[in-house]
Amino acid sequence: MGVILNFVIALLISALVIWIVSRLNLGLTVRGYGAAIIAALVIAVVGAVILWLLGLLGITIGGGLLGAIVLLIVAAVVLMLSDKFVPGMEVKGFSGAIIAAIAIAVVSWIISWLLGLLGIAV
Repeated sequence: MGVILNFVIALLISALVIWIVSRLNLGLTVRGYGAAIIAALVIAVVGAVILWLLGLLGITIGGGLLGAIVLLIVAAVVLMLSDKFVPGMEVKGFSGAIIAAIAIAVVSWIISWLLGLLGIAV
């Protein structure tokens, strides 16, 4: 039961992050929190499939600046692909996807930091 509860909490937090970034008008728009939940789920699945495919091709994502740039591009592509599957979600081009990916990373970090201050591990 703990795994399912952790998954649901992570999904709700991811949806909250997507919803917050959407409200900042940075290249990603979702119509409501329900669409944000679906978007979080689709983004997780599409991201996992893309990373799996890259692994099959022998492409590994290392650390450092180059690794961060590759992960940013992968995140932008994931957002653009997820846009096709999620009704109520819109990504405004590749530049909007890059900006939204950066914003999602920053907002996720802030929320994780705040939850850590409260003693809640995510």
